[in-house]
Amino acid sequence: MSTFDKIHVEPETLLPIVEDYRKQGKTIVFGNGCFDLVHVGHIRYLEAARELGDVLIIAVNTEASIRLNVGRERPINPCEKRMEVIAALQSVDYVIPLEDQTPVSLLEMLRPDIQAKGTDYSLGAMPERETVEKIGATIAFVGDEKQHSSTELRRILRERGAL
Repeated sequence: MSTFDKIHVEPETLLPIVEDYRKQGKTIVFGNGCFDLVHVGHIRYLEAARELGDVLIIAVNTEASIRLNVGRERPINPCEKRMEVIAALQSVDYVIPLEDQTPVSLLEMLRPDIQAKGTDYSLGAMPERETVEKIGATIAFVGDEKQHSSTELRRILRERGAL
């Protein structure tokens, strides 16, 4: 499948595909993030999330979504380009935009089997935890310890005069 075939700008267009996988008994994994300056921590998270099941769907925060999350810096790259980068990765099967502050509505719509979160989260810090439990999914914390961040990359770039 090509990079562009993996991208579903309208998340509901993914519903029949997800239902088909579900009928086949496939395990559907869902993850989300901004993925502005992709680094090794992102790659390790995505690859570990993929290992949890048969199909990996990643929701990428839009600019509007990021504005809703207080304290987050504006992304350098527009959502469409961030989605394309994530879709180009072998570990990712489908990419959709995340328009809201949290992925609750996407979780309710797609009803994945597993919600993959990075190791920088905890159950108490997950606003979507109730929804994940309500739809009968499980939560898995994956990837390496939080030692990499886009914020840190931006800081380094600023120090070097590149931003």
